[in-house]
Amino acid sequence: MEDEIITSNEKDGSGRIPNQKELEKELSDYLSKKYGGRVKIISPLVFPKPDDVSTDEKGDATDTGSLLSFDLLPEELESYLDGFVVKQTQAKAVLATKICTHFNRIKHSKKSAGKNRTSGVGMIKNNVLMIGPTGVGKTYIIKLIAQKLGVPFVKGDATKFSETGYVGGDVEDLIRDLVYEADEDISLAENGIVYIDEIDKIASSRNLIGHDISRTGVQRALLKPMEETDVELKVPHDPISQIQAIEHYRRTGKKEKKQVNTKNILFIMSGAFGELAEIIKKRLQSQGIGFEADVRPTEVPWEILKEVSAQDLVEFGFETEFVGRLPVIVVFDELTKEDLVEILGNPNNPIIISKRLDFRAYGIDIKFEEDALAKIAEMAAAEKTGARGLVSAIEKVLIPFEKTLPSKGLDRFLVTRKVVEDPDNQLGILLNNPDNPSLAERFEQAKEKEFENIKNYISTRVDDFGERSGLEIYEKRMDLIAALYLENISDINTALDDFKEMYGQVKVEEEALADKLEVKVSFDESAVDEIIRQAIEKNQEAGPLALEVAKRLEYGLNLVRDRAGVESFIINDKAVSDMENFVNNLIKKYYRQEYPAN
Repeated sequence: MEDEIITSNEKDGSGRIPNQKELEKELSDYLSKKYGGRVKIISPLVFPKPDDVSTDEKGDATDTGSLLSFDLLPEELESYLDGFVVKQTQAKAVLATKICTHFNRIKHSKKSAGKNRTSGVGMIKNNVLMIGPTGVGKTYIIKLIAQKLGVPFVKGDATKFSETGYVGGDVEDLIRDLVYEADEDISLAENGIVYIDEIDKIASSRNLIGHDISRTGVQRALLKPMEETDVELKVPHDPISQIQAIEHYRRTGKKEKKQVNTKNILFIMSGAFGELAEIIKKRLQSQGIGFEADVRPTEVPWEILKEVSAQDLVEFGFETEFVGRLPVIVVFDELTKEDLVEILGNPNNPIIISKRLDFRAYGIDIKFEEDALAKIAEMAAAEKTGARGLVSAIEKVLIPFEKTLPSKGLDRFLVTRKVVEDPDNQLGILLNNPDNPSLAERFEQAKEKEFENIKNYISTRVDDFGERSGLEIYEKRMDLIAALYLENISDINTALDDFKEMYGQVKVEEEALADKLEVKVSFDESAVDEIIRQAIEKNQEAGPLALEVAKRLEYGLNLVRDRAGVESFIINDKAVSDMENFVNNLIKKYYRQEYPAN
């Protein structure tokens, strides 16, 4: 709209900048025409002098020159995904490899910018097409990757797009959303991830005579962003954008032109592609490869999708150019009942963590027996919706308890197989006998079992956790990480980060003790662990607790210093847990040295 206003005042050929009243009038007329009397200009605008006018083609979109900080290797990313995603071995390996390669290549090209003028010309971007049934973790795995990489991430639904943007959403709106997710950092947004789900829904119908304009149009609208194009952040028909542009012009005297280049933006598409199996089957049969014996007419043979080719996708209804911009194809495995049980047993699974948070909000500690989880998985498998079925199954079981228990004063709740099979009846039994000693005993057993399962999980990844944290992870620390996991209701990686943060707090306080005490005090590793244990138990910060421990020891340590001249002390876990005994033993030790027995 800014261009429209200035142009209308330049029709006389004078090229002069409009005065304040003229621009206010045109802006007011525009807003009145679009919104009626609901929007008015109520504050005066001040505009710069004519000689201040200049054009800034890139505005704030220019790269600050900061190199994308990325040093993750494919096996590291794959190992991270293994901690969260059950099964999908091939999918995790391919995604970890190609996504790491994409961002490492960006880093390399930025380092070598200017050295090779042909660098990047004609390069193929590793855009990904993911194929698989609903509820197998396609969206989840991409969210995990974006979170791990620290890059902005947006998700869109292909069915909401239109070719022009006048009906439904505009494809380029996703790029603008990336800038929003990057907190207006255009340079960061230009290295983001765009994820588009339900992509199979924009394949043109194979039963339609002629072109399916509505669907192929969306495919064509995606072609340029998927390769490389500049997307304007200021939308011509958006009055808010234009008002912001006018405000920028008022302050700087420059016509702002913000653009986002999509060269380094990774596009990931996903869909179920149920009908694609039949196309692949026909092609393989014509080639003499027999899959027909394994194919049931009422079910999608997901294994056959791993034989997909570019030509199959074209026959499915995609434009050749569109398929060409998706060089990496990943096929996900269907989840079995056993896989669903494994998902529920994974300490990082968000389904159980979410329910623990729901009940913790009312002060209720919820535990699950293994038989109960197996029954929930069985119910979910019957729904044929993958991990999504787990969510609906567990909600169906627990909603009556979530509704009733908060007003009954219970602080613990055990989910048994009977609770899953007959929730209404079991709720009544629980309310009639909330202090059932048998249930209380089983609750404690489930609690101990959960703790051991978490420790076992940590032990299988101890090398990875040690490398990630830079700390030695031994038995005592496994206990502490597991305790943090249960106390804060988080995933294992977050619990490890919490432990590392508490460790750092103690070390920072240790360095500051020299200015706060008359003697020099340092903590050995066992003392740090004990301080963290007490901090978890007391729900305190580890740093202040370390200072408190040192202060309480100071008087006894001063006595030892005065008697024996010792200026420096190393504190161990026994000093933290039993200060009086520790100091007494020190005094006795140095007393004997001063007055040896005859």
